[in-house]
Amino acid sequence: MTALCRCPWPKDDPLYCAYHDEEWGVPEHDSRALWEKLVLDGFQAGLSWITILKKRDAFRRAFADFDPEVVARYGEDDIQRLLGDAGIIRSRAKIEAAINGARVFLDMREKGQEFGPWVWSFVDGRPLQNAWDAMSQVPAQTPLSVDVSKALRAKGFNFVGPVIVYAWMQATGLVNDHLTTCFRHADVRRMAGLDEVA
Repeated sequence: MTALCRCPWPKDDPLYCAYHDEEWGVPEHDSRALWEKLVLDGFQAGLSWITILKKRDAFRRAFADFDPEVVARYGEDDIQRLLGDAGIIRSRAKIEAAINGARVFLDMREKGQEFGPWVWSFVDGRPLQNAWDAMSQVPAQTPLSVDVSKALRAKGFNFVGPVIVYAWMQATGLVNDHLTTCFRHADVRRMAGLDEVA
């Protein structure tokens, strides 16, 4: 049986491989799911993604399955509860950023601006398709991630620097950064409504 040719970063970790094979790069349009992934990418700052991935279920329990209506109401007692939760990353700044982000998310909605469509407007509703042959070619940030970062900050979000934002864009399929040698490159390209060139 021939092994799948995939991007090298999941290595041989089964959880990481499943994430790469089934989730990473798939275009995500649901506003709540986009916000959840933005929060988790913020928690990743200074850490590896596999650390967050292993804690994702604990994060979902701690943050009410990332329901912004619930998280927006978190106060000091909730912050203390979260700081005592060994299942998540116990950073007050990141916890406060998540709570603040829920409030910004709801404020945008109240003003008639749904998070998902707003995010996708930066790529005109269509995932960007890259054609990298090697990991050394994949950027850590781009001019677009700088612009999106600035826009998120202007809305009031925190932990949304251009490197975090680019990782989030890759994860949520705003950009297809699977290597051309990876079996998922063509799959994700098709999800964007683009047929592979023969």
